[in-house]
Amino acid sequence: MPLIALTGGIASGKSTIARRLAEHGAVVVDADQIVRDVQSPGSPVLARIRETFGEEVIAADGGLDRAALGAKVFGDPDQLARLNAIVHPAVRAESQRRFEAAASADPSTVVVYDVPLLVEARVDDPWDLIVVAHAPAEERRRRLVELRGMTAQSAQERIDAQVSDDRRLAIADEIVDTSGTLEQTIQQADALWERIRSS
Repeated sequence: MPLIALTGGIASGKSTIARRLAEHGAVVVDADQIVRDVQSPGSPVLARIRETFGEEVIAADGGLDRAALGAKVFGDPDQLARLNAIVHPAVRAESQRRFEAAASADPSTVVVYDVPLLVEARVDDPWDLIVVAHAPAEERRRRLVELRGMTAQSAQERIDAQVSDDRRLAIADEIVDTSGTLEQTIQQADALWERIRSS
């Protein structure tokens, strides 16, 4: 079972690539979705977040108030590290469970782990291929402001909270340049799929 890590900075077009690979038949395991799942109401992870960051990060419905938690951790490396120490081990265990389930269902399947924090959390895992979706920081900042409605400052804080482009590019086996049109990104994803299937 080929196990491929797909990473990229916020607003890099990584999800577009993941969707295209899924259309070709890859099983995509989404790290962000796993984060939401392990932080669900009643989970041990959410209980630890509440203990660590206070009641103000819990919404009225008992779930996590992501905006309130984000306001506490983005721009504060120590607080972000405390959050990551709670969340990363649970995400690692659940992602591994999903990789194994995909392999059991079809040993020849291609599994793509869509993971924004690969450099920060899992770069040394035994990936068969590391794919980096890359667009320059100024282009990603523009997308966050124009497409997601963030302020310029919030967008910059999110970008700054992640590793540098240089560190991300340094681990890449394959780079998909997402700074062009959507069609160009999809063409590169199609070519990547052909290389994966033929190797």
